[in-house]
Amino acid sequence: MAKYQEVIDWIQKQVSSGALTPGSKIPSENDLCVQFNISRQTVRHAIGILVQEGILTAERGSGTYVTDERVQTGERSRIAVITTYVDSYIFPKTIQGIESKLRELGYTVQLFFTNNSSVREREILSEIIEKDEVAGIILEPTRSALPNPNTDLLSKITAMKIPILFMNSYYPEMTRTSSGEDGGSGIPHVSMNDKKSAYKAVKSLLDSGHRNIGCVLKMDDRQGLDRYSGYQEAISEKGLAPEDSRITWLDTEDLKNQEHIKDKIRDRLSDCTAVFCYNDEVAALVMQILKEDGRKVPADISLVSMDDSDLAKLTRPPIDSIPHPKEKLGERAAENLVRLIHHPGFSATYEFEEDITKRGSVKEI
Repeated sequence: MAKYQEVIDWIQKQVSSGALTPGSKIPSENDLCVQFNISRQTVRHAIGILVQEGILTAERGSGTYVTDERVQTGERSRIAVITTYVDSYIFPKTIQGIESKLRELGYTVQLFFTNNSSVREREILSEIIEKDEVAGIILEPTRSALPNPNTDLLSKITAMKIPILFMNSYYPEMTRTSSGEDGGSGIPHVSMNDKKSAYKAVKSLLDSGHRNIGCVLKMDDRQGLDRYSGYQEAISEKGLAPEDSRITWLDTEDLKNQEHIKDKIRDRLSDCTAVFCYNDEVAALVMQILKEDGRKVPADISLVSMDDSDLAKLTRPPIDSIPHPKEKLGERAAENLVRLIHHPGFSATYEFEEDITKRGSVKEI
């Protein structure tokens, strides 16, 4: 068999098996040269034949892609991605993971963000319904611990046979469990296992000898409730009872106007030797309050957090934190949604489990 024919046969097999999907990029010329131990000229000859046959499409300066016939057949190739925020904290890397994976699988992204506003979420969902152009939706829920006012629109989109996948959190009243391909109703989610992650964070404090452990959590996001459950489980496992006087509940509006919540946090942490924070943004706020009061981390109070963002690395001292998978989570959300598009019975729920990254913000006592 001629060398160029081996390349042709391999690419055709990848396309027919679904390993290379419509619109996806094929390996580079260099990669194919190495894989088949052939010259660049031979690779280009094989690609040229497949382009002539309409199987591949060459885009100057970009690469070579599997021809996307969905444009002619009317099959949709655009995915709506709706996040709470877009340009800071963990969100850029998560969105990058989504976009790169969807591009690899032959889909384009239409990005929206809600600023954690259910009103804005409703506007976006209404626009998606009106235009009826997307193949699927990745949605990060807005204030997911509260009753959701947009379930009617989500139900309408589901009835339109447009798959939806929740990311980072979920609306409990509309969620599919991860019990396998059992035909369970509801919307799947890809997220961290927030309860187990919080349990590990608080257990690290308990293992260091701490017993008077406070926590500062968000009350309007589902992650806050799940993380509180992990806090409770770790405390109870040691035969202790969670003290309400040491627990601070915040909401999205509180974090926009931080001055009026500082005294509340001070009071709740006054007799604590350690504190578990909802995420690194909250941890940075707590550290600022402690600094204002002359309390040092970890000498006077130990601190652990969630997400392991750049904030956890840049604070002084750097913070012990449970990593958020960020880009990997975005990639998994994109991959699972595409599988849902092609296989509606696919069990797409997936929860990441991570271990704490220790940097020295916890003192042994």
